[in-house]
Amino acid sequence: MKELVETIAKALVDSPDEVVVTEKETDKTIVLELKVATDDVGKIIGKQGKIAKAIRSVVKAASSKCDKKVIVDII
Repeated sequence: MKELVETIAKALVDSPDEVVVTEKETDKTIVLELKVATDDVGKIIGKQGKIAKAIRSVVKAASSKCDKKVIVDII
């Protein structure tokens, strides 16, 4: 999951070197924290949060195989 979010984020931002994805795992959930440069936060969120919602939808579809809930936080 971490690689998926990282690949999507790097394709969207101007400075892909500053994309950092950290993964925290508990019993039934995986939390992915996405950090980008301050200038690129708007590109990740998108108008009215549409791009962020799309990223979360793709990750949710990919996580259906692993029986864990995946949460994507944009920091």
